[in-house]
Amino acid sequence: MKFPALFYTVFLSVVLSGCSSLPKDQQDPKDPVEPLNRASWTFTWDYADKYVLKPVSETYVEYTPTFLRTGLHNMALNLNEPSSFINNLLQGKFTDAGKSAGRFLLNSTIGLFGFFDPASDFEWSGTQEEFGEVLGVYGVGDGPYIVIPGLGPSSVREEVGDFVDRYYWPLAVIDFWPNIVRSAIIGMEARVALSEQEQLINQSVDPYEFVKNAYFQNMRYKVFDGAPPIEVNDAEEEELDAYLDEFEEEID
Repeated sequence: MKFPALFYTVFLSVVLSGCSSLPKDQQDPKDPVEPLNRASWTFTWDYADKYVLKPVSETYVEYTPTFLRTGLHNMALNLNEPSSFINNLLQGKFTDAGKSAGRFLLNSTIGLFGFFDPASDFEWSGTQEEFGEVLGVYGVGDGPYIVIPGLGPSSVREEVGDFVDRYYWPLAVIDFWPNIVRSAIIGMEARVALSEQEQLINQSVDPYEFVKNAYFQNMRYKVFDGAPPIEVNDAEEEELDAYLDEFEEEID
């Protein structure tokens, strides 16, 4: 769970109707509070990331032995497996649910509380499911786009999902500070992984729009397990129908 997120989500619900200064015909329906989000993005990317998140993650990588980094990351992710098990069940993905349960049991015992990942030897996937994805599968939209100060892109659906995931065992019984450490490890590893795309962000015409579009594409990819259906807008559909009608007439 992103800790400022609940407050931020509630705050957004208050200002959604009147915050945007853009004309209605220029507003992105998924981003009704764009001016607020852009200010948050500037703070997050140009200041928080540049002067805190990136240096801390680079220092962590430089001075932490690889085997220890991998083990700590494995332990942090292993605590998500019970919630992944339930979220897979809620989607009817019983095979994946079994893999999540098996991963947690095997890695928590033979793998020494998740430090090692013997479950991977059985080709049990480490893909984890969140409750936000469950909501997406059942037709709940992303909701308004949110840029959480210091943390980055999110949406109302993802924040609701994160809030629910916090109350699955064992996350619900982990004390505040151990959970902060766990979240920090996951966050630093995520920032390290982002370094490969950092140049793309900085070189894009509008980094804010680039990241927003990438976020929604990634969420859609996750909801459809990597195989999202092809979307065709109304104009493209009309053009295709006209082409098919003309083709049929030529055949007749």
